Amino acid sequence: MTNPGIKLDAVNLHYASSAFKDHSLQATITRLVKTRTFKSKVADVHALRNLSLSIKQGERVGLLGHNGAGKSTLLKTIAGLYPISSGNLNVTGEIRSLFDLSLGFEPDATGRENILYRGLLLGMSPKFMRSKEEEIVEFAGLGEFIDYPIKTYSAGMQVRLAFAVSTAIGGDILLLDEVIGAGDANFMAKAKSRISQLIAQAEILVLASHDVSALKNLCDRGIVLQRGSLMFDGAINDAIDFHLANQ
Repeated sequence: MTNPGIKLDAVNLHYASSAFKDHSLQATITRLVKTRTFKSKVADVHALRNLSLSIKQGERVGLLGHNGAGKSTLLKTIAGLYPISSGNLNVTGEIRSLFDLSLGFEPDATGRENILYRGLLLGMSPKFMRSKEEEIVEFAGLGEFIDYPIKTYSAGMQVRLAFAVSTAIGGDILLLDEVIGAGDANFMAKAKSRISQLIAQAEILVLASHDVSALKNLCDRGIVLQRGSLMFDGAINDAIDFHLANQ
């Protein structure tokens, strides 16, 4: 079996300007009033810039940088959610990511039905998800609401269910984007315990966070990004010092 690994070679990622444009009539009128012209241009965003790095089995990597530096974009690129514009991306191993927790929910379906739907979205089989169903229901702690439509859930209840589903499935490569707020104190204690287990089991961890303490405790290597470019790659303490010195 090939060891898990991540390799980016001169990777560039652009967001199309059309993704930022609001095509509603109201937005069009607003632009005309402000600019007095029919021309309105939004430049493409160069989100990752000629990025080259490799992450090997056993590494715990922290991503640092200001908001908009490219941390979340890099995680989602590694996860395969964003197609790269140029360069090469090679990921070996099964990825488990904890971000966009609301992704994959069908509002009119029940919580129990959504366990299956989200599992399928994560690449699991119906048989596997049925074997995990009771564990997920118990962890989420939603009681009778598990058989109610998702559209009747509060935002916190949706996050709890999504977290329970996503963390019931392990992976070689664990991608984390900040600390996940998932409800009341009791649930948060369970959530932190489960994340700790996932980190311990993962062959590779990549964590994007502004929490310096968490990065020091969980990571041994740090990567500093600025506007999609790699600015520093080294020991986590040195990376944190570099980041703080360049704020």
